[in-house]
Amino acid sequence: MAEKEEEKGFVIKDRRRFAEGAETEQNEGAPQSEAASPAGEQKSARPEEAPDREEEKARGPLPEVTLATFIFSLSSSALVHLGEIPEPETNRTLVDLPIAKQIIDTLGMLQEKTKGNLDQDEERLLKSVLYDLRMRYIQKSGK
Repeated sequence: MAEKEEEKGFVIKDRRRFAEGAETEQNEGAPQSEAASPAGEQKSARPEEAPDREEEKARGPLPEVTLATFIFSLSSSALVHLGEIPEPETNRTLVDLPIAKQIIDTLGMLQEKTKGNLDQDEERLLKSVLYDLRMRYIQKSGK
């Protein structure tokens, strides 16, 4: 009779996928170098580094996020779409005036919404970047 009760048992298999490095109860007993995958296969707890991480290490740390770096980032995107500088990934020069105008208008909206809340350096930077981009846009569009 005891055998029949044991046969009625069931097994729960967790097939959810977890974020890399997340520990689960199932893996707590596993050695540090190996962890069971949802399919029951053994794999290394340290997967091979993805190409993105290798590129990240090669380029170094990213700059601190400030209003100035945000303005420079948008400005660089506008310059790419104005055809002033090549795309970083493809090294091709292209002209897409509608997108350039949208980026310039976004910077203009940022200037309006932050009026009175910027320090002198930030205000001067935003004003000069906007002036420069608007003049380049006018030259490119022939207006």
